[in-house]
Amino acid sequence: MKGYNQVKAYVEGKGIVKTSIKIDKGLISDITDSDVSDGLTLPENWLVLPGYIDQHVHGAAGFDAMDANIEAISIMAETLAQEGVTTFCPTTMTQSVNNINKALANVKQYIEENHPEGARVLGVHLEGPYISKDYIGAQPLSYVQAPEVESFKKYQKTSGNHIRIVTLAPEVKGSEELIPYLVSEGIVASIGHTASKFQDVKKAVELGARNLTHTYNAMRPLHHREVGTVGAAFMLDDLACEVICDGIHVSVPAIQLLLKNKPKDKVILVSDAMRAKAIGEGESELGGQKVFVKNGEARLADGTLAGSVLTMDRAVRNMIMLVGLPIEQAVDMATINPAKNLGINNQEGSIAKGKKANFVVVDENFSVKMTIREGRVIYQA
Repeated sequence: MKGYNQVKAYVEGKGIVKTSIKIDKGLISDITDSDVSDGLTLPENWLVLPGYIDQHVHGAAGFDAMDANIEAISIMAETLAQEGVTTFCPTTMTQSVNNINKALANVKQYIEENHPEGARVLGVHLEGPYISKDYIGAQPLSYVQAPEVESFKKYQKTSGNHIRIVTLAPEVKGSEELIPYLVSEGIVASIGHTASKFQDVKKAVELGARNLTHTYNAMRPLHHREVGTVGAAFMLDDLACEVICDGIHVSVPAIQLLLKNKPKDKVILVSDAMRAKAIGEGESELGGQKVFVKNGEARLADGTLAGSVLTMDRAVRNMIMLVGLPIEQAVDMATINPAKNLGINNQEGSIAKGKKANFVVVDENFSVKMTIREGRVIYQA
């Protein structure tokens, strides 16, 4: 693919403009008013956006990162491409050491095999096992571990140094050593599944934590005598906040409240999707637990939310249509904001000369028509 001719595109520093985009060797080589030889022309109502980045996704289309086989990651990659995702972090969960290691070794193999199909795997989001027993959500209690540098080093070695984010509870003993270690290794320390009070979060941020896993969900809520994890998120600007914008996990007013309290580049859309995404309603599974999907909600038998079946294109659309954000701000939450958080914003996350030619093309309803990864079409409706 050589590029686009005179299309509407969301260009870094310019906003949504009519322009031509030239692609060479998988990179954006020019953004120009001139036509591109052999460039694609799109319908007037279509829009070229940066490819979406999902830093927190467990599964899709009947497969899960914990399945620990290459097919599972391949199917996830191809399914996510259909929703405009060009880069993602397969996300593990609290499980036995053996099962986590199998999942990590599998992602290592997948990355080393350099699969061209579907979205690119950036690295692993290790969600658990270093979480609070009081806020486990849909994670199995019996496998919760205390945060520990030595045990993490073993996980990281198994992964081939591909763990990019670690969700942990900073109030649990051991996290005060693990957080600085993660930071020293260039890994995002993310606060989640936690009973943390304000001071716990403040200390974690001072130690280098900079992400909050699915804000509002599975954490100490806001209270007027102890603002808790949620209140700390509102107050501490250094903390980027993931949000699941499916209209189920977090209400629209709660998202609006978050946006009112955070810098624009510190809110990140994630799907937190599990294997039932893209396969419809019925019975599914998460970490050996039965999950029941009905009316777009994935829940355990006791009613606990068990991840989501949200797609990233729908998350962006919901931010625009339900929450009322400008297109650019909503798109940033799925592109440049996670790119900055993951330290890859010099390569992707926006449409700019020299960056990867990662795009999602949407129609006027923000439905995905085409997804491009490094200049190659990986999905076309």
